[in-house]
Amino acid sequence: MASPRARLTRLFQDAFRAQGLDPKFGDVSVSDRPDLAQYQCNGALAAAKQLKKNPREVAQALVAEIEKNANQFLPGIETPFTLSLAGPGFINLVFSDEALALLAQQQSDDSRLGVEKTQQPRTVVIDFGGPNVAKLMHVGHIRSTIIGDSLRRIFTFVGETVIGDNHLGDWGTQMGMILAEIRREQPSLAFFDPSKKSGFPKESPVTVEDLERIYPIAAKRFKEDPDFAKEALEATRQLQTGEHAGYRALWQHFVDTTLADMNRNFNRLGVRFDHHLGESFYEDKMPALVEKLKAGGFTELSEGALVIPVTDEQEPERPPVILVKSGGGFLYHTSDLATIQYRVNHFKADLVLYVVDKRQSLHFRQIFEAARKTGLSGRTKLVHTPFGTMNGADGKPFKTREGGVIKLKEFIELVVDSARKRLAEISADRGLEAAELESIAEKVGLATIKFGDLKNNRVADYVFDPERFSAFEGATGPYLQYAAVRIQSILRKAEDQGFRPGKVIAPVGASERALALELQKLPDVIARAHESYEPHPIAEYGLSLAQAYNSFYKDCHILNEKDPARRDSWLRLCELTLRALKLSLDLLGIEVPERM
Repeated sequence: MASPRARLTRLFQDAFRAQGLDPKFGDVSVSDRPDLAQYQCNGALAAAKQLKKNPREVAQALVAEIEKNANQFLPGIETPFTLSLAGPGFINLVFSDEALALLAQQQSDDSRLGVEKTQQPRTVVIDFGGPNVAKLMHVGHIRSTIIGDSLRRIFTFVGETVIGDNHLGDWGTQMGMILAEIRREQPSLAFFDPSKKSGFPKESPVTVEDLERIYPIAAKRFKEDPDFAKEALEATRQLQTGEHAGYRALWQHFVDTTLADMNRNFNRLGVRFDHHLGESFYEDKMPALVEKLKAGGFTELSEGALVIPVTDEQEPERPPVILVKSGGGFLYHTSDLATIQYRVNHFKADLVLYVVDKRQSLHFRQIFEAARKTGLSGRTKLVHTPFGTMNGADGKPFKTREGGVIKLKEFIELVVDSARKRLAEISADRGLEAAELESIAEKVGLATIKFGDLKNNRVADYVFDPERFSAFEGATGPYLQYAAVRIQSILRKAEDQGFRPGKVIAPVGASERALALELQKLPDVIARAHESYEPHPIAEYGLSLAQAYNSFYKDCHILNEKDPARRDSWLRLCELTLRALKLSLDLLGIEVPERM
């Protein structure tokens, strides 16, 4: 079932076509003057300019054509809307109450609330998360994780086949540095016996906290101590070639230990992945890839390194993609190209979204151009889906009070604790048990984090304010949760009194019409989020829907209404609103508690 706006657009396009005009001018949009109209079409002005005609005359002819075929919009309703002209040729539209009631009824009867599945479903790989092995996740990982998960939910809902891939940083020189540092601290570990080929301890000798402590020590020593640097590079080589079995076994503990800690964070956030394919997964695929690119004539030597030039007219100074560095060995560029090749050939991806910080835009321009130039990407569309930074009150990336980078689990707990304290203030008179209060605090805290992020344009930087974002009023996740909880409460009370949502929706009052109209926007909002790779239209819509419902709730005293037909119509409208609000929040990864 197409949205009302989409159906109106088709009707208007047919009218433009019938008048010998380009149907592209027939696009219908929600009116920017709700006091005058509900929907509008401004295409008559552009069409008239192209034909050098009077725009109002063109618009009048279009209105006559549309009115002639208006009953096609909603079969069974002769006059579903009225049209009027404004200004030099704007066409305004207002639905009849009969039409609006039928539209609301159709949406309520539809299990998908009027949201159509895509006609040409694709296989979409979403690359998000992407933390590094041997490091605790920190607040800098939150945006990729939250945005990527929301996109995964949106793309799945519209019918795409989605593969979520957490591309781990688990290879390279940093692994050799950590191995060398642990060897200095614990030289007697069985993992460092070069003659031992198997039977290594099944328990990791280090925790993820140990790795977090060791890495900066190793990195500093690597820069300052040439002997240590040589040792670390040799450990890296032996790890990657597999000739030192102990290094490989200990490295696997790094991966498993770190991934277990990551998954605790991901699970708490309600985020899931289909794969955790790190850079190491592509190590054995890179030599053949490099040979293929050399044989294809795509490479050249530059200062001893093997590179792929990727300059073009738009960016003539763009640095080359380095496949093999001058001293030998592969780099991130090589790994990323091997990843593209695998996603194209193995996953058969039609689209790959890279949900990565906007500061990596040059890297992706290089990689995508190399993939296009060499044919590795084939017909697969590669898209960098950049995002800005989450900042503190000082406008700089969010940190602890001491100025350090805050760990992700600490950040989550900080926000959940803020929600816990707010809820404790109001829970005494609501009969909330401690366990339920804790469950609600968790949901409210996560809503604070997610909505605080997703309500923003993806590429924009924003300031995260835990106090303001956890409020139960304003543009916040808890505000939307509370709106949904209020509807749930009304429906429960209605059921307790023996009232049931009616079979029909019959909006006749101003706030009822406004709410029914707001509900009709849902399919277009989800389509826009899907097409733009942007969750924020859904967040904005959730706020508008909650505000429209609150106005309706203020004007319509549902459970006190004496007219059963009107009361039951309102209950059906409540039920529909709850479904739309819950769907919107679910696409943002936000759960609604039963009570608050």
